[in-house]
Amino acid sequence: MQSNTDTTSAPDHETVREREIAGEQRHLDTVYHRLEEKLAEAEYILEDAAKRVHVGTPGALAERDAQVYRAGAHLHRLNSEFEDFLFGRIDLQRADAPEEHGIPSNTPLDPADPAVAETLHIGRLGVLDAEYGPLVIDWRAPAAAPFYRATPVEPGRVIRRRVIRSKGRRVIGVEDDLLRPDLTPTLDGEELAVVGDGALMASLGRARSHSMRDIVSSIQKEQDEVIRAAAAGATLVTGGPGTGKTAVALHRAAYLLYQDRRRYAGGILVVSPTPLLVSYTEGVLPSLGEEGQVAIRAVGSLVDGIEAGTYDSPEAARIKGSARMVQLLRRAARAALEQGAPQELKVVARGEVLKLDAARLKAVRGNVVGSGGTPLNLLRPRARRLLLDALWQEATRHLPKPTDHYAREQRQEEKEAFDEYVSDEAPFLDFLDAWWPALTPRRVLGTLKQYRHTNRIARRAVTPDEAKRLAASWRHLSPAGEGALSAHDVALVDELQVLLGEPARPKVREVDAMDLLTGLDEVTTFADRNSRQRERQPVERKEYAHVIVDEAQDLTPMQWRMIGRRSRMATWTIVGDPAQSSWPFPQEAQAALDEVLSGKPRRRFTLTVNYRNPAEIAEVAAKVLALAAPGTPSPSAVREVGVEPRFAAVADPSPAAFGRAARAELERLLGEVDGTVAIVVPMDRRAEAAGWAEGLGERVVALGSLEAKGLEYDATVVADPTGIAGESEAGLRVLYVALTRATQRLTVLSGPDDLPDAAGVPALLRG
Repeated sequence: MQSNTDTTSAPDHETVREREIAGEQRHLDTVYHRLEEKLAEAEYILEDAAKRVHVGTPGALAERDAQVYRAGAHLHRLNSEFEDFLFGRIDLQRADAPEEHGIPSNTPLDPADPAVAETLHIGRLGVLDAEYGPLVIDWRAPAAAPFYRATPVEPGRVIRRRVIRSKGRRVIGVEDDLLRPDLTPTLDGEELAVVGDGALMASLGRARSHSMRDIVSSIQKEQDEVIRAAAAGATLVTGGPGTGKTAVALHRAAYLLYQDRRRYAGGILVVSPTPLLVSYTEGVLPSLGEEGQVAIRAVGSLVDGIEAGTYDSPEAARIKGSARMVQLLRRAARAALEQGAPQELKVVARGEVLKLDAARLKAVRGNVVGSGGTPLNLLRPRARRLLLDALWQEATRHLPKPTDHYAREQRQEEKEAFDEYVSDEAPFLDFLDAWWPALTPRRVLGTLKQYRHTNRIARRAVTPDEAKRLAASWRHLSPAGEGALSAHDVALVDELQVLLGEPARPKVREVDAMDLLTGLDEVTTFADRNSRQRERQPVERKEYAHVIVDEAQDLTPMQWRMIGRRSRMATWTIVGDPAQSSWPFPQEAQAALDEVLSGKPRRRFTLTVNYRNPAEIAEVAAKVLALAAPGTPSPSAVREVGVEPRFAAVADPSPAAFGRAARAELERLLGEVDGTVAIVVPMDRRAEAAGWAEGLGERVVALGSLEAKGLEYDATVVADPTGIAGESEAGLRVLYVALTRATQRLTVLSGPDDLPDAAGVPALLRG
């Protein structure tokens, strides 16, 4: 993007800036005055609706309900406090055609005409004046697209693009980009002022906090093309570190809701790789005026009631993520059903003791399961019926078969009486509970903690060594499967929920006698529905209208299956970077993704510009990229900070010496940057790193290598790079991620195992 400065002399510079800020302040004052009028209107509607509370006709109740709902939602949006509510402006040349369907033409009538014919202000929500003229254009509206799409190469009608910075209701700065430097543009007969050093560079230089900011005021053209892409099918986005993939995905969610709220009010799911990234990004959508319709969930939190609380070793993660686990889990569920099952059924009926031995029970079990794919818990009624049939056969084995219609009817009546009697007997009920228990996914996992059992059922699904690693990963679970689960375990739990199912529960409808008298049983109000919803237990949403997958390159085949179950009718946005993948078998993951997206049209985008890392840091990361993914181009860094990455080495092999050096680096960086500082270490050194950072304040965070995905900090210490690279087959790609988290400063801290040279540069980074 072109960077511009004022064309006036230094003494006039502040005068121009102040004059432009004052002009934007006047417009912002007008906007807030109009918002206050709209607030008063919404409050009046609510008061008017309250007066209808005693009206008892169905029509009046329904009208009141709709009025309250609309006014309440409008009030919530108007009362929301937004940073930079009004953040942009574009000054446009005269169009070559009138508006069509409310969308202004983006082609100038005369490209050489320097006069500004129209000015549009861009903000988080659209605001109209009393005559329905636009005071603020919603950033998602088609008319706002030139604010993001225009470039000096293809400016369209845009002469000047301005980013407006405000704090509360006060404008504190403006940054301009002149997109037609070949003209001397005028506004109302006066030369158009150009203030600042470029909006994008000003945005990139701001200090980071522990929460992601929206990029709504600095979206670039290639990012905007993704955000506004058609929703049908699947939108696949690739891009290296710092290209804005996560921010683009979140802005796309807000855009889709704006474009087709009726369709996407069915829910948008955003899947993030870690809880840290969820907490980092969850404030973005409310800042864009959207909340409540978008669920942001970590991949280890997709199953309600479970939060991943532990990490697998790379070896165990590789096995659990493989599609081979489907076969293993099917066998494990069947084995859990049979584990500890009684080998004999004995009841007293028709004056005799009836028995079914182990062989007969095995045959009955085989008939219950059959060749179908019915979930095991849902087969319990069939198991009960076939057990009763087998007992009846035992009870009537000495009786002759009925030969006529009357005798057959009589025998059937006897059978029904027999079933009713036996099925109420305690011995039969106790046997059924033990022989066909209600299984839970956790209970099945609990059976797999024993290596011999796991190895016995594994057969060709996993090797004996893999069975041993699986059993070891679940050793901390109780027999019922209680205990911390990993993100990979959560996908297995979801698979088991499908294999097991839940017993059907009878539906009971509560009927109020007064409803029957008044005939109003079908009329409910917004308040009624809210009250009933609070009384109900939360129900997990199983289907979404749109699914956004962030850092998709890390998902395993089993995780793709889990997400796919929540999106059978959904459209998709999938963002990722193969060069950052921590999953070592991309072809297997791609096959799982292709199955999930089967039959859906796909469109692809590539983001090529690195807005996060300065060129000095990007150059260091590129050396690891060449090793991790040969031939993969690095995204282009748009800025330099004039500070080279620092390399430091610790000759003393003791952990204490390394810890002291790490703490010293963190303290040094805290003095150099205003924002956040992170130290990234191998996963098995997370506890050590937390100790090194203890007491340094809230600006410092210690992360394991797999926890750093998607996050960014003003300064980063990457400690023990060889340890990170050696964690798994994907270790070099994980190291590449760690090296690309910093926006200002990077320190690489090496120990003896990193083989640093005299300058402290480890062997991996000497290129």
